[in-house]
Amino acid sequence: MAVTRILVAILLLLVATISTFELQQVKAAKLIPQLKYESKILQESIVERVNGNASAGWKAVMNPRFSNFTVGQFKHLLGVKPVQKGDLESTPVITHEEGLKLPSHFDARTAWPHCGTIGRILDQGHCGSCWAFGAVESLSDRFCIHFGMNISLSVNDLLACCGFMCGDGCDGGYPISAWRYFVRAGVVTDECDPYFDNTGCTHPGCEPAYPTPKCLRKCVKGNLLWKQSKHFSVDAYRIHSDPYSIMAEVYRNGPVEVSFTVYEDFAHYKSGVYKHITGDVMGGHAVKLIGWGTSEDGEDYWLLANQWNRSWGDDGYFMIRRGTNECGIEGDVVAGTPSSRKLIKQFNSEDSPLDAAI
Repeated sequence: MAVTRILVAILLLLVATISTFELQQVKAAKLIPQLKYESKILQESIVERVNGNASAGWKAVMNPRFSNFTVGQFKHLLGVKPVQKGDLESTPVITHEEGLKLPSHFDARTAWPHCGTIGRILDQGHCGSCWAFGAVESLSDRFCIHFGMNISLSVNDLLACCGFMCGDGCDGGYPISAWRYFVRAGVVTDECDPYFDNTGCTHPGCEPAYPTPKCLRKCVKGNLLWKQSKHFSVDAYRIHSDPYSIMAEVYRNGPVEVSFTVYEDFAHYKSGVYKHITGDVMGGHAVKLIGWGTSEDGEDYWLLANQWNRSWGDDGYFMIRRGTNECGIEGDVVAGTPSSRKLIKQFNSEDSPLDAAI
């Protein structure tokens, strides 16, 4: 009997010890991500690891754009939400057959030099609105390429007025839904509805993080009318992930919006052809793809315009490895065809009844 009691006591003590250990592990698991979340995104160790890697192919620095950013603040900028499978299946996919001879190097800025919007670098501030910037910038470029119109369309209209059908505004959205908004509701000019964060991040660590702006459907200038400022897209589609199809699409129709996975090291990018070297996954980001080429080292790359102002990267631009789906860059490419609807007739007196924000 005494032996049994001793064994039971030992067993209870062992269970209690294991339970305490598991509880400590759970607490640690919760504390470590929070500590990571509040730590600085820029790390000298990452710069040293990248620059010390002879095969990295790119240079890392402590970019001033994120000098006072925490990991949490940086993650908030990466506003591409994962698209559900059913939504992907319902989206048309464009494939360009290999009949067009494409140049080895292409830059939309020099291909269409009269289109000033192509070479413009913007700043999304602290809002997770990359999904909206990539779409609006690409459509603006395409209006110039197809119709000779140098117009800047409004990120604010899309961000504030698309509503739940596009996602959560400054807390992220879906690039393909942005293009669908252009089809059903159109988008006004930036002159009518400028971006709500007009200060941007021109100084290090600017605060606060802004909430999604309200949809007012009224131009800031009294001489402009909301309905008459709208510009539309004919369609919204994905481009096949084959690099040739992506290049042919850009060559024929202009810049496209692409989404990709961002790691910690990307915040440190300065120049060269980026590929992931080190660091954890931070989130999904959307940017504008404007060209391609091959580096002096023989590495194929995509050329892209970011919206983190010119203090980040190569004057606001970056290159990323082409042909290997680096960070998923070739797997989610979307675009649309600019519509002549607004150019040939005036709006009717009603806003689109399909506008989700009504």
